[in-house]
Amino acid sequence: MSTQPVLALSGLHKSFPGVKALSNVSLRLFPGEVHALMGQNGAGKSTLIKVLTGLYQPDAGTITLDGQPIAPKRTEDAQDLGIRTVYQEVNLCPNLSVAENICAGRFPRRWGRIDWAAVHAEARRVLAQMDLDIDVAAPLSRYSLSVQQMVAIARALRISARVLILDEPTSSLDEAAVQRLFTVLRRLRDQGLAILFVTHFLDQTYALADRITVMRNGETEGEYLASELSRLALVNKMVGAAPDQQPSRLDSRSAGTGEPVLRAEGLARRGALQPLDLELRQGEVLGLAGLLGSGRTEAARLLFGADTADAGHVETRGRRGRWHSPREAIAAGIAFCSEDRKHEGAILDLSVRENIVLALQARAGLRLALGREEQQALAEDYIRRLGIKTASADTPIGQLSGGNQQKALLARWLATQPAVLILDEPTRGIDVRAKEDLMDQVRALAHREDGPGMAIVFISSELPEVLHCSDRVLVLRDRRAAGVYRRGELDERSVLEVIAAEPAAQAA
Repeated sequence: MSTQPVLALSGLHKSFPGVKALSNVSLRLFPGEVHALMGQNGAGKSTLIKVLTGLYQPDAGTITLDGQPIAPKRTEDAQDLGIRTVYQEVNLCPNLSVAENICAGRFPRRWGRIDWAAVHAEARRVLAQMDLDIDVAAPLSRYSLSVQQMVAIARALRISARVLILDEPTSSLDEAAVQRLFTVLRRLRDQGLAILFVTHFLDQTYALADRITVMRNGETEGEYLASELSRLALVNKMVGAAPDQQPSRLDSRSAGTGEPVLRAEGLARRGALQPLDLELRQGEVLGLAGLLGSGRTEAARLLFGADTADAGHVETRGRRGRWHSPREAIAAGIAFCSEDRKHEGAILDLSVRENIVLALQARAGLRLALGREEQQALAEDYIRRLGIKTASADTPIGQLSGGNQQKALLARWLATQPAVLILDEPTRGIDVRAKEDLMDQVRALAHREDGPGMAIVFISSELPEVLHCSDRVLVLRDRRAAGVYRRGELDERSVLEVIAAEPAAQAA
């Protein structure tokens, strides 16, 4: 391996109004090496890639290629320099042929016309480097997602790539497709290509990467040889936990719980979640813990019918099956507060009142429309009960703080009187006091003085929040369950140890 990096970044800064996305970031990519870029949500990985590919220009800092400074102003500039990128979502045209996708924009020509024989020959040549033998004249849509991902890489490699950036390339692939991709990447690495592999899967990182750079809060936490960085140390660096810090622990007290209200058996979706078994009881808060990409949100969406499962079933209120839409889940008594508050939650131009009654009205249907007085009374009741700070129920919800928006969305689902409430990152983007208020509300909903209350699934990337709220914790790792633990059995460090465990150790 060369002792000089083919691509180096130093002192990169990038800010947006009110947000410092990158601060003094550094990165080195060596030829003949796979370099994993790791970090939680908001770490700055996506912004860094956009700077490298010319979508963003840095506010300060330098980028060098073979020791020479470069400053790509657009993606074409980066491509001309040999920096090619393959994104998580395959950005190709399924209605075009494989060969057309590989050669699009740079077709071989003869006498001013596209030379189709040369196009097909060129596509076969590039795919042969990846041991992929397919009909290049066939529409891309004929082939599986994993083959389409290979075609995207072939397109990137066709024009003298020096650096290949892979942004979450395995997030939608099954295990067999991942192994096939890794075989290709190892071959490309051995041919001298520098590969930046952006992922959140620990197993894949240690199976493929030679070097790891960890980012946290828009900064470079450090660069490490994969062979010298343990899994637990990597997780600690990603989440910002010091190895010797005093951990937070679940106390052993747990409120009494009632009968099971939700069971999932073998619930799975290809490329999203391995078969999952789960039981939730009345009056219980079940926390889902794990790193980004562990399967927490994917499990929540399957439980609510926002995504359709490929296998397994859900059982609640005597109903058993796979939900094909959220409407079916709502009818079965399941409510879901999405982590994407702006796009899947609050309708910012509508009033607090209108946002609160939305789910209840949708379940009732237009023929049973709630009257204005009934809406007002319902909204004002929840504004009072949850302490939503708003001038009135008719204030547009977009004018409220993030914490109060989140409380209004919680009120929306409470109004449907669900048996099961799924909260996905309910505290994201709100201040510390609002977080405490919301977590107190969650505990109060489940642990009523007159007996078991609501059954709640609580998802958070903040381990102290999960440990504070939950009666049991289901730890997820690389899209599969790694264990279920009762209150008092885990602290922050032991959760991280479960997340970081190697597969053999975990299965033992």
